[in-house]
Amino acid sequence: MVGGRTEVAGTGRGATSAVQVYWRPGCPFCMSLRRGLRRSGLPVNEINIWVEPAAAARVREATGGDETVPTVVVADRVMVNPSMAQVEDAVRWHAPQLYEGVTPAEPIWRRFWPWLGRRS
Repeated sequence: MVGGRTEVAGTGRGATSAVQVYWRPGCPFCMSLRRGLRRSGLPVNEINIWVEPAAAARVREATGGDETVPTVVVADRVMVNPSMAQVEDAVRWHAPQLYEGVTPAEPIWRRFWPWLGRRS
C-alpha cells in the first residue's frame, strides 16, 4: 500500500448509484476513508477484495498490477488511496446526483458536548 498515491481515469459524468470502495481488512487507510464516507452520508458500496476475487482483479487492473487499497470508483473515475476531499470532489463533479437527499452524520463529539458549536 502506497500512501497518498492517486491515479485517475475518465473525465465524463456517468450514471452511478453509489461510491464503490474496494478495501481489505486491516488496512488503516481503508478504515479511515470508510469512516469518512459513512459520516458523509453518501451511498457507498464497500467491496472486500479478499472475499471477491473479481474485485481484486478490478483493483489490479486499475492500479497497474498491484492490489493497492482503498481504490475508489465514482462513475468512470478511478482513484487509488484518495483522501476524503478527493472523493467528495469526484462525486460533486462526476456523480452529483449522489448528494440528493444526503444528510451528513452528526459529529460524535456532539453526543458528549451538545452545547458546543450551536449558535443561538
